[in-house]
Amino acid sequence: RKRFHFPFLKPLRQRARRIVYDLDDAVMYKNSLAGRPYLRTRRARFEAMVAASDCVVAGNSFLRDQTLLYNDRVTVIPTSIPADRYSLKDYARTKEVVTIGWISDHGSIHYLQALQPVFEEIGRLFPGRVELKIICDVFFDCEYIPVRKVMWSEHSEVEELKGIDIGVMPLKDDPWSWGKCGLKILQYFGVGVPAVCTPVGVNRDVVTPGRNGAWAKSHEEWVSALARFIADGELRKRAGLAGRETLERGYTLEVNAPRLVSAITGTGR
Repeated sequence: RKRFHFPFLKPLRQRARRIVYDLDDAVMYKNSLAGRPYLRTRRARFEAMVAASDCVVAGNSFLRDQTLLYNDRVTVIPTSIPADRYSLKDYARTKEVVTIGWISDHGSIHYLQALQPVFEEIGRLFPGRVELKIICDVFFDCEYIPVRKVMWSEHSEVEELKGIDIGVMPLKDDPWSWGKCGLKILQYFGVGVPAVCTPVGVNRDVVTPGRNGAWAKSHEEWVSALARFIADGELRKRAGLAGRETLERGYTLEVNAPRLVSAITGTGR
């Protein structure tokens, strides 16, 4: 993902046997918090880095298309997780409260916090029946819905994910978000939890409305999608199991590791 300065890139290219450039974010643009996404120097360094590479591994089709402007040796390999690390949640376990969950780090909390009015309305619609669980290193509070604050840990994240019933991945509709590769959705699917997401970037490829989750952009769409899953436990189970099937078909380490090896060794495109 690094974009080296030219004085360093030239000797690197001269000495390296092979350069494989891997990206799973829209590093050619500034992030969603920036006033404007476009920066000439950022784009120029991206162009130079890509042009100097023997192969580029892109996490989704948007990143591929951005790369093809400067290098036609591009392989799309989606973000993948080890299937054997994730096991299905226990659907037989009865719960009084439905848990809406989100997992990420402090750099992305602003996406979730933008949904605070949605969560407040959900809390008013289902008083005492729903909670929000944030697995992160920073948190925020809501007035009408209880917020469970769980400090992220590599060792406990899978068990914490099993404790949620609906996973969410809100994003902005901007160039930075178009490059997102959907890791948290794959984690939800890994434990058999349906996902409600903003349909941008790879989210549109991974989440199929009516099968393993739902798309939502407006306030009303978010409230409607979440309310539907909150009210129907069987729907959550069916969608969660379908999500696990989606994961196993194309987004596991076991499926995509051989493709990455081919890209690195130059034996595949």
